[in-house]
Amino acid sequence: MNLPDLSSYRSKFIHNGLELPLPVVEHQPEGLLNSLPAPPFGKKSWPWDKQTSPSVFDQNFKWPKLTIVTPSYNQASFLEQTIRSVLLQNYPNLEYIVIDGGSNDGSLQIIEKYAPWISYEQHEKDRGQSHAINMGFSLSSGDYHAWINSDDFYLEGVFASVMSKFIKTGVDFVYGYGIDHDVLTGQEKTNRILPFTDYFIKIPGLVQPSTFWNARIHEPIWEELHCALDYELWLRLVKGRSRLLIKQPLSVAHIHDQAKTHSPKMKAQWEADHQMIWAANAHGRVDEWKKIMFLNRIRIKLYSLFYQLNPFK
Repeated sequence: MNLPDLSSYRSKFIHNGLELPLPVVEHQPEGLLNSLPAPPFGKKSWPWDKQTSPSVFDQNFKWPKLTIVTPSYNQASFLEQTIRSVLLQNYPNLEYIVIDGGSNDGSLQIIEKYAPWISYEQHEKDRGQSHAINMGFSLSSGDYHAWINSDDFYLEGVFASVMSKFIKTGVDFVYGYGIDHDVLTGQEKTNRILPFTDYFIKIPGLVQPSTFWNARIHEPIWEELHCALDYELWLRLVKGRSRLLIKQPLSVAHIHDQAKTHSPKMKAQWEADHQMIWAANAHGRVDEWKKIMFLNRIRIKLYSLFYQLNPFK
């Protein structure tokens, strides 16, 4: 496993003249809704003509800095919704970084439109999603981290809820449910995940855009992976850490033909990623895989029975 040194990325940015720390997003007592560019014609509700009320944040409290990174590449039809869902949280101490890999579909124009409210934006060819995310986090000065892909978006009030949990509990990792939105049919499905325990950490389950963590436990992403990059990250980042599940959706993922998670074209790449993850020079072979799967099925049935959760319906 060859993990990059994020300090080398950071040094390159500094060598090229970037001043750090980056500026935080401008905070306004009345919120950013009326300051941001008007939404496209016909767009209503969150995050188009609604915002998280700034009043949910105690103005006399020094809120810890939250760094959000968005890797972007040719997803202009979703990108503006992503950006607005970050900015209209109206979080009072936000560092927002957008790393675009040289899109040619109109994404650049969207990013430039919101540039005054973005801490740092880059538009140039990179080595893919993992590289973009690592470059973004190499610039972070935040106390807490998360990334949101350019075809996903946060739900209203999420930053207030998540950061309040961090402050009150002191946990390392906060995660929640997510919603899958089918772009073609308009149908939505809520992914209600079970509490994430170390023993079952090898079972994929976390909803990536609904995860947040303390910056002190941050780990770089393995850049050779193309699809299972978040799954592999959790194996290193989350195990042994204190965590808290928020039993409500925190994000929405768009289901479309180009999404890695749902594209039939990516099946071979998913398999290649998993071969790399469980190779001897990475996480190694799992000899008790059948036992883990068997116990997980029992766990799902018990949670469904006693907590009326049915995550696979």
